[in-house]
Amino acid sequence: MFDWRDYQNGIVAFDAGYVRPVLAAIHMIVEAGRVAIVDTGSNDSLPNALSALERLGLDAAAVDYVFLTHIHLDHAGGAGRMMAVFPNAKLVVHPRGARHMAEPSRLVAGVTAVYGAEYVQRVYGEIVPIPAERIIEAHDGLVVSLVGRELLCLDTPGHARHHICIVDRKTKGIFTGDMFGLSYRELDVDGRQFIFPTTTPTQFDPAEMRMSIQRLLSFDPEAMYLTHYAQIDAPQQKAADLLRHLDVLVELALAEKNAGAERHQKIKATIRDYLFQQIRAHGCRLSDDVLLEVWETDLELNAQGLGVWLDA
Repeated sequence: MFDWRDYQNGIVAFDAGYVRPVLAAIHMIVEAGRVAIVDTGSNDSLPNALSALERLGLDAAAVDYVFLTHIHLDHAGGAGRMMAVFPNAKLVVHPRGARHMAEPSRLVAGVTAVYGAEYVQRVYGEIVPIPAERIIEAHDGLVVSLVGRELLCLDTPGHARHHICIVDRKTKGIFTGDMFGLSYRELDVDGRQFIFPTTTPTQFDPAEMRMSIQRLLSFDPEAMYLTHYAQIDAPQQKAADLLRHLDVLVELALAEKNAGAERHQKIKATIRDYLFQQIRAHGCRLSDDVLLEVWETDLELNAQGLGVWLDA
């Protein structure tokens, strides 16, 4: 059975089945037998989504909305396939992302440029287009009602210019996609959670990320729900940690700005050293090899994103 977390407040998280266990979560908001899904993983996530609905005593017809926090394919790659199976669902996505979900060729080309065609085909498969008439553009301040449960969409750039976060006004929880960083459950120590920024290419902007995080805090959230991975407690303290790490990553990147051909590898190495030092300070005793298994892709992408930002 895939990872399953029922928070007893109408919010459920389960494993998307993306790349490795407990890497990407799909969230379901359930109200009076109706469902909103937040982020979709890849095409491989659909069986888990259908199993999750069945576990709740529901079926595909119960899904009214599929929200995408942004259109990076670990969050949106499975949207087209899901929408084809969920007959009543509307897709809710940032206006900058809407056209790419209706016509995904440019999106796929951009991802292929980063990862390579073989990887994209193996991990994501065919990205299925979604009819434009089934797409709702989530402008800043849009409120979507799930049987009266208000879900507020916020424009939150910094990780990507097509990123939204969704405030669940019933629980004071916020679905943050990648805006509130990464927190992998393998690093939990005695219930304490470790958090770290994601500075993925190509639209990372540290000033905008800081403002978006501070905006989320202005809603006095009781919990954050991260795609990577699931519920995070004590948002105010986690935000302080996140912003502290963000400042350090920017400093490390700036120190290597003129390092020439070796810049990327130098940035990646300094990020890795800092990350591992912080993980050890957190009390985690996993081996370096295990930590690399968990973090290798994020280290690579964080270094790439910082490099793109330096050159902007």
